[in-house]
Amino acid sequence: MEPFPHHYPVQAAAKPTGSVTLTAPGLAPLSSNAPREFGGPGDEWSPESLLCAAVADCFVLTFRAIAQASKLPWESLEVGVEGTLDRVEGGMRFTAFSIRPQLRVPAGTEESRALRLLEKAEKGCLVTRSLAVTPTLEAQVVVA
Repeated sequence: MEPFPHHYPVQAAAKPTGSVTLTAPGLAPLSSNAPREFGGPGDEWSPESLLCAAVADCFVLTFRAIAQASKLPWESLEVGVEGTLDRVEGGMRFTAFSIRPQLRVPAGTEESRALRLLEKAEKGCLVTRSLAVTPTLEAQVVVA
């Protein structure tokens, strides 16, 4: 692992209408748009779906590391995540993330141990632990 802090630069580019193109060094571009609930087309990734995907992905990768360190054999893991966006004091925000992992393990695996490691992954996921962070804005306006 590289020394901390780690930095993850991402760029978003858009015109007044249409999709947003998301890019990051070394990664394929990703197309995004508003979700159907906000008047978008509903056929592209949205910031809301990307956030839920980040929670699911982080859970899987955290579990993978914990299972490896704990020498837990497993065959597959599927994780469903449902984020709840609601109106709260001060505006809209995600108020809950329901994480539903389904872990398949070989016969003879101690279920309670596997469950403890899933719970440890939930507590260790850096994405869900970071959701309360306050972003900083460094805005720039360029007049054409």
